[in-house]
Amino acid sequence: MQIDERQLLLVLPNARPVAGVFLPALDAALRDFAIDTPARAAAFLAQVGYESAQLTRCVESLTYSAQRLAAVWPRRFRSADGSPTALAREVAYQPERIANLVYAGRNGNGDEASGDGWRFRGRGLLQVTGRSNYRSVGEGLEQPFVARPQLLAEPRWACRSAAWWWQRNGLNELADGERFEDITRRINGGLNGLEARLQLWRRAQEVLG
Repeated sequence: MQIDERQLLLVLPNARPVAGVFLPALDAALRDFAIDTPARAAAFLAQVGYESAQLTRCVESLTYSAQRLAAVWPRRFRSADGSPTALAREVAYQPERIANLVYAGRNGNGDEASGDGWRFRGRGLLQVTGRSNYRSVGEGLEQPFVARPQLLAEPRWACRSAAWWWQRNGLNELADGERFEDITRRINGGLNGLEARLQLWRRAQEVLG
């Protein structure tokens, strides 16, 4: 199926400044990865809309306050009394340092000093994160994402990487069964932001029919 700009903006109104740039890439990705029914497209738009702040954020910023660090990574940055640790206060608002710290040794990244955490921070509409994931998506799409990670922030590859990952991980089939919570868990590892995701999903269902 094809989505026009009016439909896209009804689902993701905050995308207005970038809709014209993303729409051709989005339509091509939906077509090429079998996200080709209203049920599949509605679930996809809801999830990528949430993850990318309605297509306005294709690169993870990590500009976090100490309080936000304690909320996102409590084991690392929250004290027993619930307040941010000294480390959280030390690294607050230093996104590169935060990325290198929290993503060190994960998803194929090297240690903190390697800089891989920042180099392979979340990019694309579903926030591909980590060297091994950049490699997997790059192999799937035949693109040098490990050598040129910034490509994943470009509209074409932001859309195609998300659609490739969606199809590869069986999310079309989950969308067919309206198993939206299961889709959220597969993307997020939990149900973070579920209510906001559900609101986008219901709106997309209404718009797409």
